Amino acid sequence: MLTLTPAQARRVALAAQGFGRARPEGPGTRQLTGVLDRLGVVQIDSVNVLARSQYLPFFSRLGAYDTASLDRMRDGAGVRGRARAGRRMVEVWAHEASLVPLATWPLLGFRMRRPRVLARRGQLREEHPGLLEAVGEVVAEHGPLTAREVEVHLPHGATRRNDHWGWNWSAVKTSLESLFATGELTSAARTSQFERRYACTTQVLPPDVLRRAPGEPDAPDELESVVELLAVALRAHGLGSMRCLADYFRVRGPVVTAALARLEAQGRAERVRVHGWDRPVWLDPRARRPRRVEGCALLSPFDSLVWQRERVEQLWDFRYRLEIYVPAPQRVHGYYVLPFLLDEHLVGRVDLKADREAGVLRSRAVHWEQGTDVAHAAPRLVAELETMAGWLGLGRVDLPT
Repeated sequence: MLTLTPAQARRVALAAQGFGRARPEGPGTRQLTGVLDRLGVVQIDSVNVLARSQYLPFFSRLGAYDTASLDRMRDGAGVRGRARAGRRMVEVWAHEASLVPLATWPLLGFRMRRPRVLARRGQLREEHPGLLEAVGEVVAEHGPLTAREVEVHLPHGATRRNDHWGWNWSAVKTSLESLFATGELTSAARTSQFERRYACTTQVLPPDVLRRAPGEPDAPDELESVVELLAVALRAHGLGSMRCLADYFRVRGPVVTAALARLEAQGRAERVRVHGWDRPVWLDPRARRPRRVEGCALLSPFDSLVWQRERVEQLWDFRYRLEIYVPAPQRVHGYYVLPFLLDEHLVGRVDLKADREAGVLRSRAVHWEQGTDVAHAAPRLVAELETMAGWLGLGRVDLPT
């Protein structure tokens, strides 16, 4: 059995995620598609203190690019139109709310038919008879629409509830989310306020994808789906434990063990050892094994490189926790903290805010990891911050004194 050192494992992991390559000049749709295909899934998040999270993984790997190009890959040929031209990805519940390549959407169909999801639909039908059907009909006739726009057509359904902290959803919004969870509706776009524009899946996805939709004869079963999802995770990670790989698309249960066994039997996963890891590890046989990885990047808190916290600690001895929901006096590193990758190591953390009114990228705090050569790392960080500021349309960087 092949045995890798921690340094070799780090390099495999970084290369698989697209680091260590020279950033292209003026990256466009081809390069953005390459990152999407490499990662397989990009998490969405509503926090906009710096930039919407889905934009950041592409910047980390490509440098400055036109975010409108990424929006067109998500939205296709126009929000109001029903043409599918240009759409290369779609929003779905994957790791969390995420963007995935179109071909991945059917692989998540087994999740759309889980008893818990269907039970929620039944509960809605009992609480609001006829509303699910009415919401679906409005979207089919008038969509894509936001939840608020659907409510205009169905004012009788706009009763609001306040029995859950942080939420204030109407029955219409809850119905839309139920239809989204079951795959009958999807997101055709997002507004500038980050609202989903719901549309019928049949109006958004191409025929070859719809043929594999839940309930269709060509729909993959759960084991087939999990095999392919784990294959995507392994390709994106380069190598990983069962927990690493299963977490990528949040799959659980005995089907994970069965799917990994099938990948091994197919020669698409190789069992290896990594010094210091006390659990089995699988390697993508096609993964690059570079002798060194060079470059730097600021990573979104929702970047797939740092999703699985235990993996991050094993690979980089870097304990990373999101502090957005921690009361300000109790935060250790800050509110929106981006790990800083320098060559093969996570060497620091930067708390960033885009002050758009002042035209300034504010670095509210920088924390260096123990043992970091700050004299070498600091200029690289400043250069990356200046690149990010230019990409965000901000005039300067404000560093902590």
